[in-house]
Amino acid sequence: MKSVSSQPVSNAFAVASLAAMTVGTIGYLVGLWNAEMEMNEKGFYFTILAFGMYSAVSIQKCVRDRIEGIKVSPIYLGLSWAAIGTAIGLLVIGLYNANTLALSEKGFYGIAYVLCIFTAVTVQKNTRDALVEKSSHSSIPERGETTIPPSTFE
Repeated sequence: MKSVSSQPVSNAFAVASLAAMTVGTIGYLVGLWNAEMEMNEKGFYFTILAFGMYSAVSIQKCVRDRIEGIKVSPIYLGLSWAAIGTAIGLLVIGLYNANTLALSEKGFYGIAYVLCIFTAVTVQKNTRDALVEKSSHSSIPERGETTIPPSTFE
């Protein structure tokens, strides 16, 4: 595994990232709760938020794994990019066709969505950096190493 040289994540940045993700997600969900739309529409917008956040974190993990020399399936990486593209595309199409929403509401959902996606990636990166930092100061074995002596299996 390659070592990624980076500075440790500051507590202030980690907290700010988590706070921004929380504010974006809660803002988006409160907006959905208060919106005058059918339940199936609310479910649609909630699902594309969850789908988008998951696929964005997945892309970040794939990119980081490649940087660290961990093999990543090209199919999985391609599916992750397709998933984030699909989620963003569905949001754009949904907001474009939402005739009952005011332009300001559409803008609110778009900005809250982008904030959620960006901060999900940032929080994932901070978590990964913190784990790398922690493992470099402990005796936790690297991926592929074993803590069980080979004679145990004989």
